[in-house]
Amino acid sequence: MKSYHLVLILLSFFFLHSTSSNLQQTPFIPCLQAKIGPLDSILYVPSDPSYIPILQEYIKNSRFNTTTTPKPNFIVTPHTGAHVQAIIICAKANNLQIKIRSGGHDYDGVSYTSIEPNFIVLDMFNFRNISVDVGSRIAYVQAGAQVGELYYHIWKASKVLGFPGGVCPTMGVGGHISGGGYGAMLRKFGLSVDNVVDAELVDVNGRLLNRKSMGEDLFWAIRGGGGGSFGVILSYTVKLVDVPEIVTVFRIEKLLEENATYLVNRWQYVAPIIDNHLFIRLLVQPITRKPYGKTIRASFIALFLGNAQELLGVTNNEFPELGLKKTDIREMSWIESVLYWANFDNNTSPEILLNRHLDTVGFVKRKSDYFQTPIPKTGLDSIFKKMIELGKVGFAWNPYGGVMTQIPASTTPFPHRAGFLWKMQYSINWKDGGVETEKNYLNQIRSLYDFMTPYASNSPRGTFLNYRDLDIGVNHNGANSYEEGKVYGEKYFLGNFDRLVEIKTVVDPQNFFRNEQSIPILK
Repeated sequence: MKSYHLVLILLSFFFLHSTSSNLQQTPFIPCLQAKIGPLDSILYVPSDPSYIPILQEYIKNSRFNTTTTPKPNFIVTPHTGAHVQAIIICAKANNLQIKIRSGGHDYDGVSYTSIEPNFIVLDMFNFRNISVDVGSRIAYVQAGAQVGELYYHIWKASKVLGFPGGVCPTMGVGGHISGGGYGAMLRKFGLSVDNVVDAELVDVNGRLLNRKSMGEDLFWAIRGGGGGSFGVILSYTVKLVDVPEIVTVFRIEKLLEENATYLVNRWQYVAPIIDNHLFIRLLVQPITRKPYGKTIRASFIALFLGNAQELLGVTNNEFPELGLKKTDIREMSWIESVLYWANFDNNTSPEILLNRHLDTVGFVKRKSDYFQTPIPKTGLDSIFKKMIELGKVGFAWNPYGGVMTQIPASTTPFPHRAGFLWKMQYSINWKDGGVETEKNYLNQIRSLYDFMTPYASNSPRGTFLNYRDLDIGVNHNGANSYEEGKVYGEKYFLGNFDRLVEIKTVVDPQNFFRNEQSIPILK
């Protein structure tokens, strides 16, 4: 087996080195040199010693870090907006597809792999400036910054301001916000995109635009429609929100044998309508636990924007079945809650949020669903039985309600607002590669997804863009690209899909900015 892997590695290096001389002859390189000058620390070809390390640095899914994974012709790592403008112009002139990577958290590797033979990766990791204006209550954050870095800089500037973004610190801001962005404060403050006031983008013609110069249609599209379909996002300017000096968290875990099914059933009716300051995520996982053997664990993980006494007043009144006690909860600052949700130890310093490589990268697959009606208890019983049978796949339910019901579905491209009770993420992780191993785990998650069909939203079955899932459709950019795009596009955007297509057709009529699930153009 070891010799087999060695052969693969040697073949990979042979391919990279044998093709690099041909790549060096492409007009793309002199085009860039003419516009930028020296390309040191900007352009990497396969023969460069730094090419593989730079490509791998922000790959967050080992499924797409193999010798057979398609590799880019070039990696470009711009430092300035002028660099991005030149890269777009030269790539367009040489018919090179651009894949834009801001953090690499896209679950199906869309930002650094491709089904097209000639593509480049435009990696935004040098774009990570952040500035916080406490007086104006806004923050400017570049696309390659990570959400943990943004939270850290907000905390350094103010202890009573925050931002409603995701709970994983290493997500790139560009992808996170442009795809919607949500976290544990969404029931009080909405999504990340609901708190964006400006943006900088380089369009297909190489123009550097802000909200005023791009116009409200394009500004609407890049707040939830995925920035990679419309241009290269350089930055967002976001509104900051008030957070109390003290917030409260808790985690309650119950097994099937400890009445978990009853609590999960109650959660469905309570979590979407409970006090807006309280967000209770539900994790459900199959585990083995003595003396029960294979069973299901339900974990209720919460953030409350208030103190412990206030929280107990809410839960005692609105969710008494949970049995929350003072000994179950912890008070802390908002930045400490960021660390708590990222699974750090109690005494971890916020400075850890500046570490851009906190992840333990393994093999993963994710899928998603939305729910408009609670699942009956008999349904929960059958679901839990199926999960135990499958072995490893679990899920997370994230409750909506609160301000999510008050924001019209057409306000941003993200459409899942009023009428949706919660979003579900299907999750499966594994440590070892191999075709058969991957096939087994992918079959598990796909099987549970199929099993959930009677309970999930329908016509169409909704899906979350930032949980990118190529299972639901791929656009091969052919003659029927609109029809191909509609397959996944209506799942991600519901009634907002056609408006996104119209905007895309106007701002990028040749469909230069494209990927496997980009917004198509009208032909």
